[in-house]
Amino acid sequence: MRARSMAAEVRAGDRDAVAVTRAALDACAASQGRINALTVIDAGKALAEADGVGVRLASGEDLPLAGVPIVVKDNIFVGGWRITQGSRYFADHIAPRDALCVERVRRAGAVVVAIGTCSEFACKGLTNTPLYGITRNPFDLDLTPGGSSGGSSAIVAAGAVPISIGTDGGGSGRRPPSHCGLIGFKPSYGAIPHPYGFREPFWWLTSIAPIARDVADAALLFEVMCGPDPRDPESRLTAPERSTSGLRLAYHPRLGLDVPVDDDVAAAFEAAIAALHRAGLVPTQAAPRWPDAEARASLPASQFAGLAAIHGAAYRARPDWIDPDVAAQIEAGFALPATRFADSVETSQRVRRALAAFFLDYDLILSPTTPCVAWPVDRLGPETIGGVAVDARGHAVFTPLFNHAQAPAISIPCGRNEAGLPIGLQIAGPVGEDRRVLAFAAVAERIFAEAGLWTGLT
Repeated sequence: MRARSMAAEVRAGDRDAVAVTRAALDACAASQGRINALTVIDAGKALAEADGVGVRLASGEDLPLAGVPIVVKDNIFVGGWRITQGSRYFADHIAPRDALCVERVRRAGAVVVAIGTCSEFACKGLTNTPLYGITRNPFDLDLTPGGSSGGSSAIVAAGAVPISIGTDGGGSGRRPPSHCGLIGFKPSYGAIPHPYGFREPFWWLTSIAPIARDVADAALLFEVMCGPDPRDPESRLTAPERSTSGLRLAYHPRLGLDVPVDDDVAAAFEAAIAALHRAGLVPTQAAPRWPDAEARASLPASQFAGLAAIHGAAYRARPDWIDPDVAAQIEAGFALPATRFADSVETSQRVRRALAAFFLDYDLILSPTTPCVAWPVDRLGPETIGGVAVDARGHAVFTPLFNHAQAPAISIPCGRNEAGLPIGLQIAGPVGEDRRVLAFAAVAERIFAEAGLWTGLT
């Protein structure tokens, strides 16, 4: 069931929150041998929390997520639970309190049943760690769900829970959902406050990311978690929902970048745009004038510097404990001159300005979420895309720009390739227009279903 339907039945007394939680716990446990999407499943904590939902409903509380089981990513604090960032350095870390987003979903009646795997420090495009091993894609166990919100995506795609919480510092809350046939929403930076948790290597970039099986559930989860809080000085208000009629829509099959795209992704994106045209929507092919490729190459420097600053001492003390791919990023951070970091910050600001200027003429922009489908679990990324050799981040070219722009962006499924693997379409809007992005995503979701491009996960 969808989260909103499940909550409605629990509120009406047609379902029992404890029974719903038991079923989710059983499904989570059953999935582990196949996809390894979870780090902790705690039946005792979850059932006690579910029992409290019934008491709260009986006292007259209005709980929009009453009894809904939820999985939280392993880099977000859940008070009293072991939260590790997928790292041996934090293998025994018990979160001292809830992150604010977790506090809010619990207040709304959701029940945390498990913790979802993530790549170490949420800094890798697939989900495997020395601490927990490999997380697999439910569509094909030889493939990755992507990263870093791989566990939070795989467990929803497997049907164990209807919603989960991820994070998105460069696409981690959109690319894994795209590879798993889900909705992944990156809100505007600060739309969901995040004052409590681990130190963050992605300066000014990371958002808490709702993950769901349809847009309505993602929107519900966003509404529960969003809204400013004085404890987070970077939190912000977002605009009220606006009409989706008369929108000035732009689209670009490569988001205005000179990058390769696989034929199956290009064909699915073209079919999705054609479906929008047939429905009476007429997007214009256009894209922002981004900083050039040489400038954009400086953007990862802030991540490398942040990792070195936060985890460098632990890495030097025990270099054998860390994922070698993350170790390489820390070493890069040690070697960075201050000027390269300054270049990264300046380029990030240029990206923000480029998108803001573009949205003077358009309301939303559509692109593929990724230029490829999911790839084998034993590789950092596909070796080629569109017949062109690419580096390990070639799969991640379309999502990070909206993190640097601090703008809302959502991935929704728009088709499958011949192997049945999901393909995602990304919709982005101006900073603060989160509800407009969600509202149009719901329209596009319906159009794609009516066109037979994507009928949802069963």
